[in-house]
This record gives sequence, structure tokens and C-alpha cells, in this order.
Amino acid sequence: MSLGRRRTSRKPEVDISPLIDVVFILLIFFMVTTTFVKDSQIDLERPGAASGSRASTKALRIVLDRHGALYVADAPVKPWMLQSRVREYLRDSSDGSVLVVVDRRVASEKLIEVVDQCRLAGATDVGVVTDTEAG
Repeated sequence: MSLGRRRTSRKPEVDISPLIDVVFILLIFFMVTTTFVKDSQIDLERPGAASGSRASTKALRIVLDRHGALYVADAPVKPWMLQSRVREYLRDSSDGSVLVVVDRRVASEKLIEVVDQCRLAGATDVGVVTDTEAG
């Protein structure tokens, strides 16, 4: 009673190529949507604080190095230009936060002057970056 056809038994197979495609698409999605905070390449020793907390990644970063040089968004700035640069940033940004990244050897007068200039420019939240925030 054979009909002339032989049945070939095939083992069931799982095609994983669509799964690999989905994984690569997810990887690309997460790479594109992730924001990375990169500190400038200035060598700093940050002060420590027991009460430190994570800061906003959208905040403007102002760096004050051990020699008293100022950098706004990694661009060198003269002290008399700081207030106008911060004001320009705040005009273009919805976040009124400013972070001052300072070396621990900087005199407190310099730090207070920078924080004061940021507040005069209209910054609503001015913080100082410490070791615990560095990650």
C-alpha cells in the first residue's frame, strides 16, 4: 500500500536570524538614546562630600582648575565673560542648573566668585561637583 512517496523525517529547526536582528536593533536604539556625560580632560582633584548626590546630566558644567582658569562647556573663558556665557546658556536651555567642577586646591574666594557670577546670570540651581558625583 505504498503510494510511491517516501516520507522524509526532518528534524524541527529554530531560525534565530530574526532574533539576532531584533537584538541588533535594540542595541542601536539604546546606543542612540543614551546620553553620556563626559568631563573635560583637565586634571582635577575633586573635593569630597558625605552628602553628595547625583546631578542632572543637562546642567551646564563650569570647570575651575587649580591655576584659576575657567572653562564653560570645555571652552576656555575669561572670568569677566563668565556671567554672559552662563546667561546665554540659560536663555537657550530649559534647565537652570549649573555645576561647578573645581579642584580641591582652589581658594574658596575663587569658588564663591564663580558661584556668585552664575547666580547673577540667572541660574536657579548651582552645585559643586564632588568625588561621590564623579562616579
